[in-house]
This record gives sequence, structure tokens and C-alpha cells, in this order.
Amino acid sequence: MKRKPNPEMIDKENPEWTDEDFQHARPASEVLPDLFGPQVAAEMVKPRGRPRSPEAKIHVNIRLDADILETFRATGPGWQTRINKVLRDWIKEKEPKKSQQKEQVNR
Repeated sequence: MKRKPNPEMIDKENPEWTDEDFQHARPASEVLPDLFGPQVAAEMVKPRGRPRSPEAKIHVNIRLDADILETFRATGPGWQTRINKVLRDWIKEKEPKKSQQKEQVNR
């Protein structure tokens, strides 16, 4: 049995699109310059959100002690970036020692 449409949900000024409507549709990037000019159109269709980083982060799950996590979270937004920096600093600190150890082994 077909459900009756809710009369309050019917919008006569903006009816549901038909297949023909979709066939005649054009992307906003083609239509907007004619309506608003190229500069305004470019601003309207530019990608949103944060720009992609050339060195994208990799999603991982990591288990941390509760007190460590609480401490970083308490520092506010950007706490994950700060954890990343601490790890990077640790690696920089250890790399020279690693190079020295290799030299000693090779002697």
C-alpha cells in the first residue's frame, strides 16, 4: 500500500527533481560565474576546510596512560599535535646517539 505524502512536507515552489531535471543540471562552477561574476564564483566554489598537508598524518590507535592523556588534553585544542611534537623531539634526541653507536660498532 502506497503511503500518502504528508501535505505539510510538500513544497509546491520547490518540487522534487525529476530525471529530466537532473539531465539538465549543470555544476555550480559553470553556472555561478554567469550569475555573480568570476571572482565571486571562485570564492563560492573554493574547497572548504583545512588545506591538505603535503605530509599527511596517518591514523593510528595508541594506548596511553590515563594521566598522560589527561595532561595533554588539559592543555586544550592541539593536544594531539603536542604529543606528535614530543615524540618527534624524542626521536631527534635519540638519532645522534644511534649514529654514534653505529660508528663505534664499525671501528
